[in-house]
Amino acid sequence: MDRRQKKTRQAVFEAFTGLLERKPYGKISVQEIIDAADIGRSTFYAHFETKDELLRALCADIFRHVFSEGLQRESTHDFSTREKDLRAELAHILYHLDDSRSCIRAILSCESGEIFMRYFKEHLARVFAGELERQSAQAPRDYLLQHLVWDFAETVRWWMKHDGYSAEEVSRFFFAAAPVT
Repeated sequence: MDRRQKKTRQAVFEAFTGLLERKPYGKISVQEIIDAADIGRSTFYAHFETKDELLRALCADIFRHVFSEGLQRESTHDFSTREKDLRAELAHILYHLDDSRSCIRAILSCESGEIFMRYFKEHLARVFAGELERQSAQAPRDYLLQHLVWDFAETVRWWMKHDGYSAEEVSRFFFAAAPVT
């Protein structure tokens, strides 16, 4: 993708998330997104076939960074010196979600939230599946995987509604109740 395409895509994402902050997903039209992004209809459709595809792309963009492989030094956190384990990985994810808090909060505030959560849970399943392979299980692995994914996703949903807690605190809350070490 060239620089101009990236700039257009970012303008559409910003317009869309701005609209999501003001009104429900189902009430937003493609025309409103086009107007807010100040682009033409053909430009929008060159990037996205539908509004649902735009939401999927926005989630993918958020998750690409949130679920990045390396734990690195970043402006809000530094995990580059920590051993990569589940606690560090989940705290890292939480810091990235916090960086996108206004966008995620807007997405979760209406029916688009279920689409976001479905994609989020798919990514989380990969994180937890890797961890469960390294642990002995007291229950069927598929049950534990579903339990962990659901609990963490709902922890994030709760956190997005409750300001005042840091990523580290939310990570501690999760592990206080989670069936993993």
